[in-house]
Amino acid sequence: MYEEYFGFNTSPFSITPDPRFFYDTPSCREAFAGMGYGIEARKGLILIIGEAGLGKTRLVKDFTQRAEVTIRTVFITNPKITAAELLPFVLNDLRIAPCTQDRGALTLQLKEYLFEKFKKHHRVALLVDEAQQLSDELFEELRLLSNLETNEEKVIQIVLLGQPQLEERLDQPELRQLKQRVALCCRLKPLNNQEVYPYILARLNTAGFQGKALFDPKAVEKIALYSKGIPRLINVICDNALLNCYACSKKKVSAEIIEEIALDLLLTPDAAKRS
Repeated sequence: MYEEYFGFNTSPFSITPDPRFFYDTPSCREAFAGMGYGIEARKGLILIIGEAGLGKTRLVKDFTQRAEVTIRTVFITNPKITAAELLPFVLNDLRIAPCTQDRGALTLQLKEYLFEKFKKHHRVALLVDEAQQLSDELFEELRLLSNLETNEEKVIQIVLLGQPQLEERLDQPELRQLKQRVALCCRLKPLNNQEVYPYILARLNTAGFQGKALFDPKAVEKIALYSKGIPRLINVICDNALLNCYACSKKKVSAEIIEEIALDLLLTPDAAKRS
């Protein structure tokens, strides 16, 4: 609605995980590098942990776009998938028609594919989003998949992306065998106060903005305060703030506008000082 008013080519603060807006924070670089290393080195089971809104899904989408042709990925976005649906989903995503509904036969079919790729020095990675919501039965299926290996290396790499509750799930006694297989854990962290404005500026530049500063420094301080450094919340606040400016024929976001937006969105300030 306000794109033409401010001279944007596209909406700069959409919450859709668009790889064009991937912002390379230190924790994102670490998580991206860790995921790439874990898959390349055939580590087997990798965890990516971060609060909601920190960009786990965007991280995966960026990885799949930039992955080499020798890496084949399967991305499960629905954590409510059942254990019985897992193998058919994986095979279909790998463009393999499931030969039957029998679990043993499906496992053999997948195993043959994985070993064929292994001989060609290719990698296959299964990435599971919102993994803290998976059922115990599905966790067990993933554990069994993680057992597919040669004498020295794993033939399928499993990446579980989830909120901190994922670690709590894996601490349960019934999941201890799966937890013991975790070879690598990377953590996404919120932006600190000094990273908020460069993040905003990067998104504006990606959207094609070439005008004067849109956000007053005091407004940026308020955005950092109310967003707690979570990129998704920064996007929501900035989007509403620009819409407010457009509606009021203003060209700059003030601290007062951010206060008004925070009140409308029922956001509370972050009492902790982050640096």
